[in-house]
Amino acid sequence: MDSATMQTRNLAFLLSEAAGRRSRAQATIPSGTGKVPAGTVIGELTATSGSFVPSPNAETVGVEGAEVAKAVLAYSVDATTADVEVTIIDRDAEAKLPMLTFDASVDDETKIAAKVAQLNAVGIRAR
Repeated sequence: MDSATMQTRNLAFLLSEAAGRRSRAQATIPSGTGKVPAGTVIGELTATSGSFVPSPNAETVGVEGAEVAKAVLAYSVDATTADVEVTIIDRDAEAKLPMLTFDASVDDETKIAAKVAQLNAVGIRAR
């Protein structure tokens, strides 16, 4: 029997959100970011308000500002060759911590705890 790997399901990380879609906002994942799965912890670029990329552990040249986690990507996207308009969860929500995806530079428990604290600061509780 062949086995298959399932992709991350959209919004599967979400435990709860505020009424009336108050937890959701629109944003842009810039061209060149690549494929980004739902549930990825993202930070906003200082140079381009409203543009988000996976939040690295520390300040990184070219994605300044994104080192502070501010939201979670709601739906998987492919921003390899073009900017993509996306829905993000940016406030008043609870997320399943084991289902969140982090940038490759967030590679140990201390760094993950820092990202969880940053999300908590904007009203997203990771449990």
